[in-house]
Parts: sequence; C-alpha cells; structure tokens
Amino acid sequence: MTPSNRPTLLTQMLRASAGLLGALLIATSATASPKVLKKVPPEFPAAATKKNIKTGSVKAKMNIGPDGKVIDVQILESEPPRIFDRAVTEALMEWRFEGNGEKQSHEVKLVFSSED
Repeated sequence: MTPSNRPTLLTQMLRASAGLLGALLIATSATASPKVLKKVPPEFPAAATKKNIKTGSVKAKMNIGPDGKVIDVQILESEPPRIFDRAVTEALMEWRFEGNGEKQSHEVKLVFSSED
C-alpha cells in the first residue's frame, strides 16, 4: 500500500467509532416501550376554557415502578405553558403498564383540542 492510498489515522478512528455507534443504535432501538395496560385520558381544564384556549400539547416523562404503576410524572414541554400540566399529571398517574420487575421510564406527548 502506498502512502497516498493508506487510510489515515483519522479515517481509521472514524470507521471504528462508526462501528461502535452502529452497535449503540441497535442496542437502543432494541429496547421496547413498556406495554400500556390502562390509559386514562386527561380532562380538558376549565381554566383553559375560561381563557379561551382551545388547543395545546404536553410532553411528559413517566417513571414506572417494577409493578407497572406510574410513580412519578415530569413535564418536559408544554404549550401553552402550565395550562394543561396538572390535567396531564393527574391522568398519567392513573396509567398502568405491564410490570417487568424493573424500573422503567416512558415519554408521551398528549395533544389537547376543544371542539366547542
């Protein structure tokens, strides 16, 4: 192999890290979302209606116990801010998942729309 067509150290590092990244992506995509056994829809808040807010969305993360019960809800994003957060938290705390004996987490995005 001549010096001009020999892989550089940078090329070798990129190839090695690409292989590692591929393995991480495969491992990440192989983890399945927990199976939902019970979903409780959130109620449309009266405060939103009073403020003439007809739509919104909330992205939340649920921490799930080994038995499948939701033990904590964290609001990650909400639009408009704080209007739908309480309704989402209360509803998600009632959700149930298939327990797998380990703690899990799951993210969801709930979209609100009033048809008044």
